Amino acid sequence: MLPMKSLIVLFSYHHNNTQKVAEVFAKVLDAQIKTPQQINPKELQEYSLIGFGAGIDSGKHYRELLDFADTLPQVTDKKAFIFSTSGITGKKKLAKDHLALREKLQSKGYLIVDEFQCKGFNTNSFLKYFGGMNKGRPNEEDLKNAAEFAKSLKQSLQT
Repeated sequence: MLPMKSLIVLFSYHHNNTQKVAEVFAKVLDAQIKTPQQINPKELQEYSLIGFGAGIDSGKHYRELLDFADTLPQVTDKKAFIFSTSGITGKKKLAKDHLALREKLQSKGYLIVDEFQCKGFNTNSFLKYFGGMNKGRPNEEDLKNAAEFAKSLKQSLQT
């Protein structure tokens, strides 16, 4: 069986919360991390698994990642996963936060194999006046969960 070739498409700028999670995924999946600006969408054909991640802003991934998803060519059952960091998390919140990106990727033919979200340090809007929320997140436990997620993903795709 051919080794799984993985790529992580990441937009992380605020506190680099999502970058920390992506680095854990990259290590476990032996993947490269690239920003949307560093990728020609046609390049994605070379990969068997692609992770798409960014922080959450106003209930959805950062615009840069959503705009990138709009430029993707049609594919057939290309495996992908979605991830994010957010000030507030939970199963329902993840489903809602990831909806816009999930729909864009699925409309292009991507098969979403799993999704991951953890808390991230947030100083948006009025929160900056109070020192933000979730200081120190993602923490060691969050990153351990990210590693477990990636290991499970790798295992399920190699069987």
